[in-house]
Amino acid sequence: MPLVARSTFRPLPGLSNAHLQTVLPAIARPVRGLPWSRERLELPDGDFLDLDWLEAPSDRLLVVSHGLEGHSRRPYVAGLARAAARRGWSVLAWNFRGCSGELNRLPRFYHSGVSEDLAAVVDHAGRSGRFGALALAGFSLGGNLTLKYLGEGHTPAVPVVAAVAISTPCDLAGASAALEAPRVRPYMARFQRDILRKWSLKRQRFPAVVPPVDPPRQRTFRQIDDTFTAPMHGFADAQDYWRRCSANAFLASIQVPALVLNAADDPFLSPGCFPMDAASRSPWVHLEIPDRGGHVGFLDRWSTQADLWSEARTLEFLGAALAAG
Repeated sequence: MPLVARSTFRPLPGLSNAHLQTVLPAIARPVRGLPWSRERLELPDGDFLDLDWLEAPSDRLLVVSHGLEGHSRRPYVAGLARAAARRGWSVLAWNFRGCSGELNRLPRFYHSGVSEDLAAVVDHAGRSGRFGALALAGFSLGGNLTLKYLGEGHTPAVPVVAAVAISTPCDLAGASAALEAPRVRPYMARFQRDILRKWSLKRQRFPAVVPPVDPPRQRTFRQIDDTFTAPMHGFADAQDYWRRCSANAFLASIQVPALVLNAADDPFLSPGCFPMDAASRSPWVHLEIPDRGGHVGFLDRWSTQADLWSEARTLEFLGAALAAG
């Protein structure tokens, strides 16, 4: 029964509020100076993915997937990469299609279930011959993507030994509904702005294929996914997309140690995003629910140099799984 009975996370005094935990690490914790090197991975469909490498003299590689409208240089990705490098891991932080600072080539973008792109990244790393062990970490949308990939039973050249999914919307329909609540409207407005800006650029390139952008009619994820995500990626509608891509549908098939780390006060998550029954039944899926932490927050110290609790916890879990063999 891999339910973590009691989380060790304690928020920084005075910063237990979920919104402070969500916002402050993103705007007040820059992680700079990492010696990233970029590689472009060409895909069989004619598109590309931009990969950022942080290499250490080690045969252990951590592949990191960012969140919705994020990228590989965001503080939460860079913070985990730095923490991993300090513990002897090489890191590959990949950018979803259209998220590296350059619009991707095809009409399509990324979405919460695009595990074929993660598979391409993992396979590419494995074929390099440099690594004997691979682990995965994903944030938010990237966490859902990571768990889905694991549950699909891919067989890369170098096996994945463990994974951690942080602040993960395991129930996409529930999370989408949660983001319609008035208390999270500012977050949704930012997502709407960023997503529709990219679809506007796509519409300019592919006017016969990409649906029109109409912000008053595309305010929620249901509306955005019905208009763009579903038809542009082969789903019938938003509900079909959510049903087929939610991590909850794949948890029972996971057969490597996987930690789902979701704060109870995460304003982006619904009750269905805390898969207690699945974790209770699985020998592989571990669920840890700190009382506080917000969304991709877990701010327990005020330092731009020290590792956050979530970063240390992630590397602790992955290290233990690797040592257990």
